[in-house]
Amino acid sequence: MNWKAISRNVGLALLVSSLFMFLSVLVSVLNGNDSALAALIISFTITFIVGVFPFIFVRRTKEISLKEGYVTIALSWLLSFIFGMLPYALWGGPFTLQNAWFESVSGFTTTGATILDNIEALPRSLLFWRSSTHFIGGLGVVVFLLLIIPDSSPVKLRLVNMELTSLSRGAYSTRTNRIVYIFAYVYLAIFLLALLLYFLAGMPAFDAVCHAMSVSATGGFSTRNASIGAFGSRWVEAATMLCMYLSSLHFGLLFLVVARRSLKPLNNPVVKYYTAFVLVFSFILGISLKAGGFFASTGEALWNGLFEILCISTTSGFAIADNAHWPAALGGLLVIVAVVCGCAGSTSGGLKIDRIILLFKSVGRQLNRTLHPSSMNEVRLGGRILRDSDVAPHLLYIALYVVLMSFSALLCLAAGVDWQNSVAASVTSLSNVGPALGEMGSMGSFNSAPDAAKFVYTVDMFLGRIEIYPVLSVVAMLFERRNR
Repeated sequence: MNWKAISRNVGLALLVSSLFMFLSVLVSVLNGNDSALAALIISFTITFIVGVFPFIFVRRTKEISLKEGYVTIALSWLLSFIFGMLPYALWGGPFTLQNAWFESVSGFTTTGATILDNIEALPRSLLFWRSSTHFIGGLGVVVFLLLIIPDSSPVKLRLVNMELTSLSRGAYSTRTNRIVYIFAYVYLAIFLLALLLYFLAGMPAFDAVCHAMSVSATGGFSTRNASIGAFGSRWVEAATMLCMYLSSLHFGLLFLVVARRSLKPLNNPVVKYYTAFVLVFSFILGISLKAGGFFASTGEALWNGLFEILCISTTSGFAIADNAHWPAALGGLLVIVAVVCGCAGSTSGGLKIDRIILLFKSVGRQLNRTLHPSSMNEVRLGGRILRDSDVAPHLLYIALYVVLMSFSALLCLAAGVDWQNSVAASVTSLSNVGPALGEMGSMGSFNSAPDAAKFVYTVDMFLGRIEIYPVLSVVAMLFERRNR
């Protein structure tokens, strides 16, 4: 194992975090040296020193193996979590070590779940750091690293292929090393669009920056206790819904829309299915909320239904209404949406609508084979014919997702969490959705959950963010070495 190459690449990832910690220090100074200044300065200093250390004492190596690539990805994320919790832990308040770890993992994985019961009690610099972890995690710790590595480096090509699934690469019609830049361009464009729309909607500058970082990452950390609902503005809500939707589409398709100056790239079956999925479930939820007497008018109920479904399907943890008092049937509806989520190649989590389409198409093909053994049976997606070797990993991923979610729910149930949130919070954590149901719902927090359950949820967040396989590969390598 080439630990020199690994340490240099992981060091780059930590330097990215240290940059945003430094920006948070500046925010603290601009706000009269608020109470988080010392915590942020110490965190920045430690993270910067550890990040820069390999560049001083370790020689550059050009090549990395497949195994070293997976270790680089896993360590980049894990060390970002660890150093990212420093500002919280050093500031104190509600942040015990377990709570600081939870908030850091939730931020970097863009899950958006929180242990905070009073978000507005935090100083502005710490609120900025919370949103920054979303911004870093949305683009991806490894993608930030890839933006720094030169194009000519073989390290870059190998890491790109590991970080992006075959579903993510499908809509890109360009060289592999250009995919990273396209993803970054679209990501920054959505961030700037959100920032502009929030300014035009009348949101204060600091809130606009923090929410723009959160919405472009489909994260959900807000600067207000009542989240987006605190602003009481339909324009702010509309801007949030638009940016959430864009962030949940394949970034390669969005890039083609701009590059070709045409909406034809969006004439894609995956986009159509996803949009129909959002609209149908929004309508069902809206009508149910009106029938249950939760809103006075049908228009208000449908608007809230659309906002809630978009928040969950895009895996953004924002809110304009409290779902804690909604009936169990609607909770079940939200959990279903939390499993499916947005499109591959976006910042959203979950199984992705692409895999659900593949699942149904595969079931249909198998039924057709059974009824008509001599007929030609193919799985097509977006005009492409997929071989069994292309489909099998994604069907296996769905099976792994179900197994992990079930195991997590059982562990949380054993830790003392009620059955509803044992299931719902496991799903929303593994899908990086954020809020669950009841006291862990859209206006609640995970603070009351036992520490053991919080740890399980953070493991789910990590596995969901990097899509399980890289972690399993590293675990397999560890067992392989032990058995030698």
